[in-house]
Amino acid sequence: MKKFELTGTNISIEDVATIAKAKTGQVHLSIHLSSLEKMKQSREVVLNIVKRGKPVYGINTGFGALASKQIAIEDLEQLQYNLIRSHCTGVGKPFSREITRAIMLSRANCLIQGFSGVTPETIALLLDFINFGIHPVIPEKGSVGASGDLAPLSHIALALIGEGDVEFEGKIMRSDFVIHQIGKVPAKLGPKDGLALINGTSVMLALGCLALVEAKKIVKLADIISCLTLDAVRGTASAFDERISLLKPQPGQLDCTRNLLKIIQGSEIINSHPNDGKVQDPYSLRCIPQVHGACRQTLRHAEEVLEIELNAVTDNPLVFAATGDVVSGGNFHGEALAFCMDYLAMGLAEICSIAERRVEKMMNPHFSDLPAFLTKNSGLNSGLMIAHVTLAALASENKYLCHPASVDSIPTSTDKEDHVSMGVTSGRKLHEVLENVQHGLAIELLCNTQGLEFLRPLKTSPCLEKVHALVRKHVQPIVDDRVFHKDIENLTHLIKNQEIIQEVESVTGPLF
Repeated sequence: MKKFELTGTNISIEDVATIAKAKTGQVHLSIHLSSLEKMKQSREVVLNIVKRGKPVYGINTGFGALASKQIAIEDLEQLQYNLIRSHCTGVGKPFSREITRAIMLSRANCLIQGFSGVTPETIALLLDFINFGIHPVIPEKGSVGASGDLAPLSHIALALIGEGDVEFEGKIMRSDFVIHQIGKVPAKLGPKDGLALINGTSVMLALGCLALVEAKKIVKLADIISCLTLDAVRGTASAFDERISLLKPQPGQLDCTRNLLKIIQGSEIINSHPNDGKVQDPYSLRCIPQVHGACRQTLRHAEEVLEIELNAVTDNPLVFAATGDVVSGGNFHGEALAFCMDYLAMGLAEICSIAERRVEKMMNPHFSDLPAFLTKNSGLNSGLMIAHVTLAALASENKYLCHPASVDSIPTSTDKEDHVSMGVTSGRKLHEVLENVQHGLAIELLCNTQGLEFLRPLKTSPCLEKVHALVRKHVQPIVDDRVFHKDIENLTHLIKNQEIIQEVESVTGPLF
């Protein structure tokens, strides 16, 4: 079991993925004592405001456009329950188990910092949900990305008070039953508790963190798989000369160039056709450093934004225990996250787009000198003709998914909330693009490993031979037509885990 003592500022993006993917019993989360003390101090500030009766937004007033209405002290508890119930308006299919765990973690990490005035026991129960594998049913749709991810987070809060549905041990159950099963009691909401649970960027943050972890694998895999294609069509590595990239020293381009040179080193195929008349390869091969490198830049920006947001305070109003001040602001607004996720989606989509062009080159015997559609007996066999069509469909779909959600804003709450980020939409689209890219690279891998079969006994580089051997454990060489859907799914599974990268890095050392 891996233990995490949360301070609110000490988790990484990789920690989010680890905790999100963990099965019950593999991780244990708790609140660090120093942060617990800060939470208690800010809670005292809230309770003192209630005693004094001075109207303070979020504590003893209505919410949003109803902020001017002061609420009687005897109704403050009911106010918080009404908030959670009324804000549970999400629609659509539920978020996955992993995304749900990441959302709960990111919300807890924010509130643990002690600037929200929330009851510590409520956040301890939220961590128990993660520890015991209790996953609230959270509909995907309903957030506009400010004022916080209100609707989806309300479904978590509803589960905490024992009124929502949760997934537990593979079944959907009422949360009050499951909470008692683990020996706990539902959260009892007091002043500001409900608002603190829902008024932040935790849903879009979770989506961004999990996508980034997968995107880091994707860019390495794209370099590896593109080198297999380069050899399958007997391209040249001359365009990867590091001197070229040093004259245009974009960081991503340099990293990609160095990866490609490591990956292709030692290929017999590269050295087997020095005078074949090909002066320059098409852009999809020649410009891999420039395109894959630019895609890496979108990851760099996303990582910078997400790392800051992950250990930031995204709530409103904020409680400053040292002075007793409670200050309203706008840290619940997700504009930075929405921008970076739209940008990251564009970078990933280009990985798929350039892969589609490389696959087309393998299909075309006039360019590749390989059998049409990578099958010996073409005509009787269609080969990988429609695998390419599927990849074209994925690349096309990514184009409309890359329309930035962050440029839209619809005013709500009688124009009080008059500019929003649409960050959850950005994050949901990003995950769709990511899945399309994983399938797309699987199709390229199916094609280029088949292409290499026609070049035997020549071998590609030592690390790519290891990849080829790994692929052959999951997908056999193509002799006659078969159901290629199964092959694509097998290779997509391989794309999603670390095996290909591990095989290559066992020869090359760490890739960038």
